[in-house]
Amino acid sequence: MRFGKWGRFAEKEWLLLASGVGLLTTSLYLKAPPTFLRASEMEVLFLLWALFVTVKGLEQSRLFDYCASRIETKRFVALKLVVATFVLSMFVTNDVALLVIIPLTLQLQCRRRDILVILEAMAANAGSALTPFGNPQNLFLYWFYGISASEFLLCIAPFSLFFFLLLASIASLVRTRTAHRSVQEDGAATPIRISRSAWTHAAGLGLVVLCVLRALPLAACLLIPIYSVACDRRTLRVDYALLLTFLFFFGLAEDVREILSAQGLENTGHVFVLSALLSQAMSNVPAALLFSRFTSQWQPLLWGVSVGGFGSLVASFANLIAYRLYVNHDSPERERFFLPKFLGFSYAMFLLGVGLYWVLRLES
Repeated sequence: MRFGKWGRFAEKEWLLLASGVGLLTTSLYLKAPPTFLRASEMEVLFLLWALFVTVKGLEQSRLFDYCASRIETKRFVALKLVVATFVLSMFVTNDVALLVIIPLTLQLQCRRRDILVILEAMAANAGSALTPFGNPQNLFLYWFYGISASEFLLCIAPFSLFFFLLLASIASLVRTRTAHRSVQEDGAATPIRISRSAWTHAAGLGLVVLCVLRALPLAACLLIPIYSVACDRRTLRVDYALLLTFLFFFGLAEDVREILSAQGLENTGHVFVLSALLSQAMSNVPAALLFSRFTSQWQPLLWGVSVGGFGSLVASFANLIAYRLYVNHDSPERERFFLPKFLGFSYAMFLLGVGLYWVLRLES
């Protein structure tokens, strides 16, 4: 039983374990303690934590459930789900957007739910890339390189808007034949009631956004833990494993740079291709952390990890979440039908993203 418990932990937190082992190995090789306690890195971790806390509060207030339930109507269900996922991921991260939208999708009485889930995963990757707070790697790159909001948006907007239009067009062609259903609780249809705390947590999310955009000092985010401790401690139950993974990768990236004695990686094409390919094997979050130590070229790195979110299951946390939610909900034999479709569609998006980058680069 204990083996099963630890086995499930290893399966769920494989990235945390891998980063910890990597950090320990490189530190032993260098015979020096890891160096990851820089002020800028601690600021990124604090902003991520504050973002997670406010989003957790919005989840518990059922505001997301209410918004998602409004999407479930007879016409253009696929299009509305894809658009909702794209927009939601811009503000509350791609994984939260999928945790809200996919369970609703899987409860629909319709055909082609596998296609809907695949499109939603792709929309989450594309939408979250558009804002500095849409996913963890964006927030890190935005803060690490000191990018302005306008620079960030102008750089990545062609990527997000291209895939938004593409995915919306595909979704508009999907016919699901869905009938509206009320949300069920304890076997009875009941309306979703939004907690009054939703507006407080929404204000907290706005506060985090303003701090990320440097419109307010970082100290303003201290109001979030003060409120959580005093009024709503449930919001403190966030993904601390992901925060610890970030901390490990800060040290691992520095150790790898020291071992390689790298002078820098400044060829924009190399930065884009290597970061996109590395994301396929180790996820785009650690790829962003690692390459930031080797290059000052943040534009191709941002594009590389954004395009790199498409492709393999491990390329993005959003991909893994979509896959796990679908497989756990449906019967096991349906996995073999979902996985080839997911990988085929996702790698098609990956290749399109690579092509889009080179086209825009050649025209610039």
